[in-house]
Amino acid sequence: MAVTFTRRRALTVLAAAAGLPLLMTASKADAKLVRWEGTALGAPASISLYHKDEAKAHAAIEAGLAELARLEAIFSVYRADTVLSALNREGRVENAPKEFIELLTRALSLAQLSEGVYDPTIQPLWQTYFRHFTSSNPDPNGPSARAIDEALALVGWDKVEIDHAKGSVAFMHPGMGLTLNSGAQGFITDRVADVLKSHGFTQMLVDMGEPRALSAKPDGSAWRIGIANPANPAQAVTEIELVDKCVSTSGGYGTLFDDAGKFTHLIDPRTGATAPALLGVSVVASRAAVADGLSTAMLLTAPAKRQSLLRAAGGEMALFVTPAGVVQKVEA
Repeated sequence: MAVTFTRRRALTVLAAAAGLPLLMTASKADAKLVRWEGTALGAPASISLYHKDEAKAHAAIEAGLAELARLEAIFSVYRADTVLSALNREGRVENAPKEFIELLTRALSLAQLSEGVYDPTIQPLWQTYFRHFTSSNPDPNGPSARAIDEALALVGWDKVEIDHAKGSVAFMHPGMGLTLNSGAQGFITDRVADVLKSHGFTQMLVDMGEPRALSAKPDGSAWRIGIANPANPAQAVTEIELVDKCVSTSGGYGTLFDDAGKFTHLIDPRTGATAPALLGVSVVASRAAVADGLSTAMLLTAPAKRQSLLRAAGGEMALFVTPAGVVQKVEA
């Protein structure tokens, strides 16, 4: 069977989730909605912004996309020519870009706060599941206990060394691997939003994998975001309104390794077991770099520790959802 890849972040603009078109129409202030759609780090991405001058809007979007391309060349785990891929291949990188050091430092801090529930060195486990389920006639019960144990021995956020003065990053053990996918999308969302703001734009929704709303729409209304149904991510089970906030969603349904949906891409770095397919969590924060990563951590965190982690990591609210709807709302 083939591994089923869908969008790990299962958020949609509510109008789109309901099957309604996003129109480029004039508002009360004669500002028009200008929209770009594409991909970022292999996932669907979009920019929606309002402005009276459509040409200026397109120029600003082009500048934002240039920033996206620059950061993808640092963080993508899917390309062989990125800083992240070089680290995974060589076990060490020198003179890493400041953005790489910044995001990795943030990821390791979240790993410490979550007591290892979130761990960016999870890549060897992910590769173990991927190799197993893309092999011919894979055992439906998943990788062997031995294979999981061997991968677990290569996981450990505290085994990553950063020399901030030299800009170097190194693994303490050969064979380790890093992924910043649950972090880079939010980081890039913030950076692209900053570029658009520097061009004078304030009313926009930037989604490089994590939607971030800046200001209200011209009519004063909030940006409405649909929270996906884990059983059918194209449908929304509830909605939230955002103004100067962002939201990040994680759910096992984003990537299913097997047809039965028993094994998902969200893996507990402490045990090697995968998260349930039909559970999702959406985290609201002031910046996407905060919400991203934290949503993954919250999904794997024990219920009794969710609020304390949310508060410590800078999140504001978390919604845990099942196909039946919102099951729990946690506020910092």
